Amino acid sequence: MELKRVVVTGLGAVTPVGNTPEDTWKNLLAGKSGAAPIQSFDTSLFKTHFGCEVKDLNINDYIDRKEARKLDRYTQLAMISAMQGVKDAGLDLEKENLDRIGVIYGVGIGGIKTFEEEVSYYSLHREDGPKFSPFFIPKMISDIAAGHISIHFGFHGPNYATTSACASSTHAIADAFNLIRLGKADVIVSGGAEAAITACGMGGFNAMHALSTRNDDPEHASRPFSKSRDGFVMGEGAGCLILEELEHAKARGAKIYAEMVGEAATADAHHITASHPEGLGARLVMENALADAGLTIADIDYINVHGTSTPVGDISEVKAIKDVFGEEAYKLNISSTKSMTGHLLGAAGAIEALVTVLSVRDDIVPPTINHADDDKDDEIDYRLNFTFNTAQKREVRAALSNTFGFGGHNACVVFKKYVG
Repeated sequence: MELKRVVVTGLGAVTPVGNTPEDTWKNLLAGKSGAAPIQSFDTSLFKTHFGCEVKDLNINDYIDRKEARKLDRYTQLAMISAMQGVKDAGLDLEKENLDRIGVIYGVGIGGIKTFEEEVSYYSLHREDGPKFSPFFIPKMISDIAAGHISIHFGFHGPNYATTSACASSTHAIADAFNLIRLGKADVIVSGGAEAAITACGMGGFNAMHALSTRNDDPEHASRPFSKSRDGFVMGEGAGCLILEELEHAKARGAKIYAEMVGEAATADAHHITASHPEGLGARLVMENALADAGLTIADIDYINVHGTSTPVGDISEVKAIKDVFGEEAYKLNISSTKSMTGHLLGAAGAIEALVTVLSVRDDIVPPTINHADDDKDDEIDYRLNFTFNTAQKREVRAALSNTFGFGGHNACVVFKKYVG
């Protein structure tokens, strides 16, 4: 069976540094940090007082006020990113076969804000018995964003959620890619969303000592590959990639951002939260993704790395890159856009895949910010080009996007310039 080719024809994004893809991209290239003191709840009793929240977004510009109340924040963000993506792709739904359009959206945690609001002391211990909203379960569950997107547009194709912690939306994009190239759909709205900047979200990650506590300097807290890194910065948002079968896209005259050519998924099989110290799972996932794409190490110009700004994770990913690419590693550009967006958990892969696509489109690599020359880790090889602090123009023929999740889940997707 000959596999079909898959291209990216639309993008959507709601992030801590911009509420559209192009605003996000512009601010990432400028090295703008999205970190600031948290506004959505009182953090005074928490170890971490800051995060990367979405800013200046009017939900009701996209979703009716009455309907928005029925949606958890992560679903609201997911729907907005999908609305942007479908519009950007220029899909004429009056002419499309909606049975051949699907939705696959990833989320790591799901409706945690709804859970907090409903499962409170007062809900469980009222004198007249527990009292819950009839929307509690439909707002909370992790598949519901994909469901709402499908309902909104009337898409009858494959429809489900992927949940693999921080690799969730990369797995969603990979699944969408595979379904299209196998001929099971013409178009899939793929991506992910997360909105876990809540008391439970922050408190839980603080208890694990996973978050940065650089409360006096939030904008510089996320500092991947620097010696003084002390944990990740929590982010929220959503990203969307419209993946489409090439001939279908050409037939309707769609613009094409890039071609998706490969994916892979592996497991560390090592620890519930820590990556393998030698990066074995990360190495295997990049090797397998390159093989799936039919590319060599010399074909890759850029890697958007997982790069969370955690002590162990950053080192293991660097080891994996050096193992896979050998001497070619020193010709690559590497960058962690989490230095600016924070870590969007289940939405991270979607936003970072989008960034990778735009790097391929524009031949420019966004920076890894917040690094200083006197802040070097002896375990990191700084002969590698981490694109520190300033975006770099270069030809980007093909690029990888890595995401790794708690539980040892590894995912990698590959994009290259579309050649007709």
